[in-house]
Amino acid sequence: MKKTALPATLSFHAPDLREQIEALPEGTALIGLSTTGHAIAVDLNGECPHVLVCTATGGGSTTVLRSLTAQFLHQGAHALVLGPKRISHLWAKGLPTVTHRGNVASIHDALVGLGGELARRLTLTDTELAAAPRLIVSMDSAHHALRQLARYWETFRDKDDPATSPAVAALEEALWSGRAARVNVILNGTPATRALGAAPHELFGTVILARVSASAWQRLAPFAGPAPKPSEQPGRVHVAQHGEEAHETQALWMTDADVVTWLTDPDDTQS
Repeated sequence: MKKTALPATLSFHAPDLREQIEALPEGTALIGLSTTGHAIAVDLNGECPHVLVCTATGGGSTTVLRSLTAQFLHQGAHALVLGPKRISHLWAKGLPTVTHRGNVASIHDALVGLGGELARRLTLTDTELAAAPRLIVSMDSAHHALRQLARYWETFRDKDDPATSPAVAALEEALWSGRAARVNVILNGTPATRALGAAPHELFGTVILARVSASAWQRLAPFAGPAPKPSEQPGRVHVAQHGEEAHETQALWMTDADVVTWLTDPDDTQS
């Protein structure tokens, strides 16, 4: 298929792009534009409604996490933003429909709370669930966060407590049961199979990769064929979705300021 020239940066401020994003149906968010000229999006209403983002340092994974989470928030979702780096998602602080947590103790407590919310939602009728806001669980540096959570639990658990961290167990349950509860997970990183109890490609319907090794590609997106040649173009990723070939894509760029202005003052067309 013929490739087309893409801009070096696909900015939220590109002509007509914001309008196209705002016209997307609920549960759908733009990842970016493919080199064949097509919009590449994620649909959380699909069969496997979670997203995995994995790139080498500087590959844009935090940017992708931010832009996807922001789009779902704009559609009325609520979000639990977990960032063990603490400074990666400062845009999330202070927004009324966002809970932001940045240290291991607060991330642990937030995920335990998520387990309770997931259990509650699974008891709702279809009508009650349809009226509940979608809940996005957006975790940055997932591999590091999951290791921190495991160590934290080992430090504080009593001898009669389960060996597995209840926070990790709640996240795993959200991945398996989230579709039935309007709970969707966006992870940035390479969660170890031993942490979540399944191969990543079994849990994530959309996998966004950039600058990863051939072995990492095979582990995270084995259904998408051999690993393509990595691109050094900032924001250039490959999007693998079940049943489709991987699409080389220029990811949407939204700054912290773009997100905050868009979510707090949606009538400001200059954001």
